[in-house]
Amino acid sequence: MTVERGLRLMAGVVILISLGLAHFVSLNWLWLTLFVGLNLLQSAITDWCPGMAILRAFGLKNANCSTR
Repeated sequence: MTVERGLRLMAGVVILISLGLAHFVSLNWLWLTLFVGLNLLQSAITDWCPGMAILRAFGLKNANCSTR
């Protein structure tokens, strides 16, 4: 798995979890959904995301460096 795919996976999972928590626990969990969405928007513009650094620390490689 590459950093780019891992980042999309991580964002999708957090969004789904926060939507579930908003439905069953409190609507305040939608703030987490908003944060993830804004973070994705920011990373698309700047090509930098804190999640990418975390995934690289776990050993994931960039797409252009991986072998398929």
